[in-house]
Amino acid sequence: MTGFVLYGTPGWGSALVEAQLEFYGLPYHLETVGDLFKDAAAAAKLEGIHPLKQIPTLILPDGQVMTESAAITLWLAGHTGRDDLVPGPDAPEQAAFLRWLVYLVANIYPTFPYADDPSRFVSVEAAQAPFKEAVNAYGKRLWTIVEGEAKSPWFLGDRFSAIDLYIGVMRHWRPNPDWFAANAPKLNAIALRAQALPTLSAFWKRNFPDA
Repeated sequence: MTGFVLYGTPGWGSALVEAQLEFYGLPYHLETVGDLFKDAAAAAKLEGIHPLKQIPTLILPDGQVMTESAAITLWLAGHTGRDDLVPGPDAPEQAAFLRWLVYLVANIYPTFPYADDPSRFVSVEAAQAPFKEAVNAYGKRLWTIVEGEAKSPWFLGDRFSAIDLYIGVMRHWRPNPDWFAANAPKLNAIALRAQALPTLSAFWKRNFPDA
């Protein structure tokens, strides 16, 4: 194998990793999975590769399997030997970068699958709608905290990082872009700057064609 294989679906969580592969200019193939919530064949594609059948799932050139977007972010930085997406150990921004990268994937990201299909987590049908509403409200609260920490022009200030790509992708999910524009203007501006990067124009069009 000479390149990477990314199992994913356009516009889904795999976009977080796809953006970085594109940014670094690494050779990869996107193995489109499909809708993991509605299509049994989609989950079958990950059988034997990822025990939780989730995306992103990245196959490294040597055949090893990597999952978890934050782990992949850190691995790619080490693999490329570059620090333009992940601040190095001597960078003053490293502590903030690691803190908020993990915050995004450990706190905010789980709200999406929980609310996408509440029936997977709440067996009582009458309780599913209130559960979804509560999760979405919690997600807004979590984003409000991030908004309070955001600097300009990028999340860490003058230093561009993978966090800006995460914000650019996740803004397209919940609550929605209009909510960010009205309630998280700093994050909204960061996302729009990330979407304007010439090197990623094809990526954004491929994953969010209606944006």
